Amino acid sequence: MKNLRLFMSAFLMAGMTFTGLAQERFTAETMWKLGRVGDVQLAPQGGSIIYGVTWYNAETNKGNRDIYKLDPNAESPRRLTEFTGSEFNAIWRPDGKKIGFLSAESGSVQLWEMGPHGENKEQISNIEGGINGFLYSPDMQYIAYTKDVKIEQDVHDRYPDLPLADALIYDDLMYRHWDSWHDYAYSHIFIAPYNNGKPGEGKDIMPGEPWDSPMTPFGGMEQIVWSPDSKALAYTCKKLKGREYAVSTNSDIYLYNLTSGTTENLSESNPGYDQDPVFSPDGSRLVWRSMETPGFEADKDRIMMVEFNPKALEKLKKDLKPKAGQAVSIKSRVYTDLSEGFDQSSSQFSFSADGKYLYFISGIHATYQVYKMELASKKITRLTSGDHDIQSYAIDGNDLIITKMRHDLPTEVFRVRPDGSEEQLTFTNRHILKNVKLGKSEKRWITTTDGKKMLVWVILPPDFDPAKQYPALLYCQGGPQSAVSQFFSYRWNFQMMAANDYVVVAPNRRGLPTFGQEWNDQISGDYGGQNMKDYLTAIDSVAAEPWVDENRLGAVGASYGGFSVYWLAGNHNKRFKTFISHCGIFNFESMYLETEEMFFVNFDYKGAFYDNPRPKSYDFSPHNFVGNWDTPMLVVHGGYDFRIPYTQGMQAFNANQLKGIPSRFLFFPNETHFVLKPQNSILWQREFFNWLDTYLK
Repeated sequence: MKNLRLFMSAFLMAGMTFTGLAQERFTAETMWKLGRVGDVQLAPQGGSIIYGVTWYNAETNKGNRDIYKLDPNAESPRRLTEFTGSEFNAIWRPDGKKIGFLSAESGSVQLWEMGPHGENKEQISNIEGGINGFLYSPDMQYIAYTKDVKIEQDVHDRYPDLPLADALIYDDLMYRHWDSWHDYAYSHIFIAPYNNGKPGEGKDIMPGEPWDSPMTPFGGMEQIVWSPDSKALAYTCKKLKGREYAVSTNSDIYLYNLTSGTTENLSESNPGYDQDPVFSPDGSRLVWRSMETPGFEADKDRIMMVEFNPKALEKLKKDLKPKAGQAVSIKSRVYTDLSEGFDQSSSQFSFSADGKYLYFISGIHATYQVYKMELASKKITRLTSGDHDIQSYAIDGNDLIITKMRHDLPTEVFRVRPDGSEEQLTFTNRHILKNVKLGKSEKRWITTTDGKKMLVWVILPPDFDPAKQYPALLYCQGGPQSAVSQFFSYRWNFQMMAANDYVVVAPNRRGLPTFGQEWNDQISGDYGGQNMKDYLTAIDSVAAEPWVDENRLGAVGASYGGFSVYWLAGNHNKRFKTFISHCGIFNFESMYLETEEMFFVNFDYKGAFYDNPRPKSYDFSPHNFVGNWDTPMLVVHGGYDFRIPYTQGMQAFNANQLKGIPSRFLFFPNETHFVLKPQNSILWQREFFNWLDTYLK
């Protein structure tokens, strides 16, 4: 560690000179120069890590991902790959002698391997159509991989004499999802023998099944895991189709036995989400995250465990002395909710090497931390602290290797020691940010109208002067259940807002996680209720500060935050001088029949608008309050947003125009619910601040 300490000392000393250099403000152009760190993998023997960094080029409007490695005592990471395109899904082979990764260097995404120092890169698969992800079996006798398999007929299969026809034909729901139309293909898991670095022919373990594993649209290889003895594979799948899929969250954990070729549903009794299985080191236990409430996508993520070993089963029953409902015996197995009484969601599970402890990430008060549970007693200990979001971790002996971010820090890798002390291991963006002056983020607890305490982040401009008065922005979070935590966003970036001399007010209003399940759940069916009072309480409290100009307030937000902006536009009592809504819900009735995940609107709206009695939620629809609209508004939407279709934004813009209210519609035909292309993002930011400056400065 001596070289690293010397390197750190030099860095800190260099940092002392930064204050003497010309300080820059954080801009959209700066943001798109930042390297985005992720997918950190610890070597099987510990010590060394590999990870990916994506770099974007705004001029070419493209990104490229390379794989890096950091060894103990190394002064800096080493870049292992420099292909023309991106390399991703990099993992260590179980023996640590090779690193496997995916690349489209040969024209389709295939599996490659290289030595631990990046040497001897070789493409080892040539699978028709390419693959999406892969996992080595622990004994290195097999490789599991995923690829798309066409199951259903498209228009050319039905009408081969019309080769130029480009229609899509559907007879059921879920014909499109998030940002793409259903293409009659499904992601399937294949298992192939692996011998001396060469995979053999793969076997589809889901033959003819019209469903996906990993689940679309956001599932990855965390949803698939090998058993320690390499004789079974556990995977996540939602084995429903069409209307049933659209109205349900009922995914399950399936166990495929390689010897018998049979598949068993391990979570059949639970009607909600079950995802991300993880085996204990001896294979006797399997844990996964599980939501109990059917149709509710933001329910508490419980820690569910199934016990396989018959002898351990008896010991488990004796140790737990289960109460009624605590454990359920199914097919000679015991299922236990390990998180009973723990009022937080949990994810990213890992067992200690001896199987006595379970590690996981959980959110607390708008931060994300690493916890440890002693399985025998179910005692939970928090291992990290501080205002940050830990995104991932690995257990390296007695230390933790984590990735984390803050409002003022893009993701980097750190080592956390048992005493809680931290050592930053990567400095990916140091050269970019060293002369950039960032704003300060403050934490406030504000009393709500119903006497509760609400955490509000207040981000101040660089060179903040309390003797001056600044315009302020109320930031309305999406989700609706997604914490306003210490995220470093590449769209709603608080540092960029602060750099443009705005005070940012970011409340963790009702309906956001990390403050207990009651706080999280309250918002469903009450979109225009207490959470809107929380928004107004937050902005009123901060606007009372002498350094905020209460006559120059704006409200901004996306998704549920965009809905919040539309609702506030009709109910703000002249507080705000301008609004910006990105991909917001404007009309609940049309949204109900335009969106795709019907379980979401069914649960959060408490039913359809044509139900009798009609759910009260529809009274909160912003279109009901357009008669009160009188404030300038920028509306932003993407053409491939199928979660909240762009027609919602069109309705809001048209309403403004017909009422003669200054308004603008910023439409991105090829963007989704998010703006992901560099130049579009920079354009977004320019329009965002041009609009705000026009009405708040």
